[in-house]
Amino acid sequence: MFVLLALACALPAPTLAQDAAPHAIDIPPWFAQSFLDFREEVADAAREGKRVMIYVGQDGCPYCTRLMTANFSQPAIVDKTRRHFVAIALNLWGDRDTVWTDGRAMAEKDLARALGVQFTPTLLFLDERGKVAVRVNGYYPPQRFDALLDYVAERREATEPLGDYLRRVVRETASPTLHDEPFFLPPPYDLRRVRGGKPLAVVFETPDCTPCDELHREGFKRPEVLALVERFDVVRFALGARTPVTVPDGRALTAQAWARELDIGYAPSVVFFDDGGREVLRIGAYLRPFHLAASFDYVASGGYRAEPSFQRYLQARTERMRAQGQTVDLWR
Repeated sequence: MFVLLALACALPAPTLAQDAAPHAIDIPPWFAQSFLDFREEVADAAREGKRVMIYVGQDGCPYCTRLMTANFSQPAIVDKTRRHFVAIALNLWGDRDTVWTDGRAMAEKDLARALGVQFTPTLLFLDERGKVAVRVNGYYPPQRFDALLDYVAERREATEPLGDYLRRVVRETASPTLHDEPFFLPPPYDLRRVRGGKPLAVVFETPDCTPCDELHREGFKRPEVLALVERFDVVRFALGARTPVTVPDGRALTAQAWARELDIGYAPSVVFFDDGGREVLRIGAYLRPFHLAASFDYVASGGYRAEPSFQRYLQARTERMRAQGQTVDLWR
C-alpha cells in the first residue's frame, strides 16, 4: 500500500473561522463552519456525544456530486448525520490552514496528501481521541451509506468489521449468486508474484449486491476495461468464503481471513498488487466504468511509480484523452 507522505512543517494555528471549501456543488448549509483545528473539533463533538465526519472532495467529481444530491437530499440521512456527527468539508486541492489531531499544521491539500487520499469523496470518521475510527474511500449509495452511519454512530468498529456489518444489515434487490468472468483465475489460488510478471487484481464480492451486478453488467463488459484486464492476473473471492489462498507474501489464509486483514468494508472491492506482491491501490467504493478503467491503467502502466497521487494521474490521463479528441464522460 502507498506509504503516506510526510506531513508538512508546522504553520501558525488559524485564528479565524474558515469559509467552506469550494466544490463543484454547494456543501449543505448544516456542515460546520470550522476553524479546521481538528483537536478542538474532536473535543467539542465528544462533549455533545458526537463524532467528527471529515468529507474530502474536489471540483468536477461526479461521486462527490452524487453524495450531495442522492444521499444528502434524503431527510432521514441528513437527520441521522446531523444527530450523530459534526460534518466538516475539505477541498482535496485547497489552501486553507488546518491543524490535525496530533497538532501538526498544514494546508488542507497537504493534509489530504498526508492522509493518503486517493479517491473522492473520502470520508474520515474520527473517534473521541481523534483517531480515524472508520474510513470510506469513495462513494457509497444511499442504502449502504445509511447503514455506514449507524455502524459509526453505534461505535461498532471495535466489535465487528464494517464489511461483515454491511453484509448482514443491507438488503438489496440483486442476484443471489456471484457472477463469473472468463478471466478469473481458477483454483488453487497461489497468488505469490514473480518479478517481471503480471500485477494482480483481487476482487472481493458478495451475493445480493447491486453494485457487484453493475460491475459485471457494465464495467467488465467495456472493451477498454477488458483490454486492460488482460494485463493482470485477476482473482475473485466471496466475502466470508473459507476458500484456501496463498496470499502475495506467501502466507496460507482463507479468503475470509484475508479480506478481514485487508479491512475490506465494501463489495465489490478491488485490491491491486504489483509484481513484487505490494499493494499499490484499492477500489473500495462505488465506481463507474471510466474510473474502473483508469484504476487498472494506473497499475498496469506503472503510473503509480512516478505519480503517487491517483487523482493527479487521473487528471493527466483525462487531459490526454481530451487532447486526442476523445469524449470523456466521468459518469458513463
